[in-house]
Amino acid sequence: MIRKAVLPVAGLGTRCLPASKAIPKEMITIVDKPVIQYVVEEAVAAGIKEIVLVTHSSKGAIENHFDKHFELETTLEAKGKLELLEELRHIIPDDVKIISVRQPEPLGLGHAVLCARPVIGDDEPFAVLLPDVLVDSQGLDQNDLAGMIQAFEQSGQSQIMVENVPKEMVYKYGIVALEGDIPEAGHSAPMASVVEKPAVEDAPSSLAVIGRYLLPGSIFSLLAETKPGAGGEIQLTDAIDTLIAREGVQAFRMQGATYDCGHQLGYLEAILAFAKRHPKFGAGFQELMQRYVAED
Repeated sequence: MIRKAVLPVAGLGTRCLPASKAIPKEMITIVDKPVIQYVVEEAVAAGIKEIVLVTHSSKGAIENHFDKHFELETTLEAKGKLELLEELRHIIPDDVKIISVRQPEPLGLGHAVLCARPVIGDDEPFAVLLPDVLVDSQGLDQNDLAGMIQAFEQSGQSQIMVENVPKEMVYKYGIVALEGDIPEAGHSAPMASVVEKPAVEDAPSSLAVIGRYLLPGSIFSLLAETKPGAGGEIQLTDAIDTLIAREGVQAFRMQGATYDCGHQLGYLEAILAFAKRHPKFGAGFQELMQRYVAED
């Protein structure tokens, strides 16, 4: 069973500027919770018990969010705000650990994952979740990450979550080439390779990598040997290509929906999706939306 997950959160968030100038992009809120909390909740719902934040000196707010805040809790208790107090105390379950390691310089996603090696070790599989992307499991019996974990346990092979995107948009993503047909949603198929941001006419499929990976501990030795690639950075994609040749990797086609919160329109779409079904604010939010639609 996969119990550990790596969340690379050291990036500067340039796509979110100016909002991310002083606030970590992962702490920008969707309704009433920061983006990073949704991603951690996704991992916890899939059975993850240890979350490794690969962070930066400017990202202390993320670590503080998951830490106990004694003074705030004492104040809430004294004022009788017990519902809010309980919510703060259960941001993460008691049996889940948050561990932080530093990425000393921005050398790419592959390097960020490699920074977690001392905590994860070389003998244990683990998940990687990119916090820019929210994966929505609304209406599913289990979230897609849990489905990936099942596929990993059944096949013994690494899993890369993919989503079908419009053909004209493939140049924005890492695109996988499959050995056979495209799998049904909720299923996996063997990968032949992965191509980073191909031209539309050169794309091997329309299945895009969307920021969820299940990898073996052996990926660390491959990352340590990987030379800097695109942008002078150590690319996780390059190590995965080597892993495909050595051990095989499968593409897991997700069932849910994704929201790219590193982009302004993706962030706004996430707010719409989560706000309209929020247990406290959903009804009021839908009334607001109807009012603005009527005014238009």
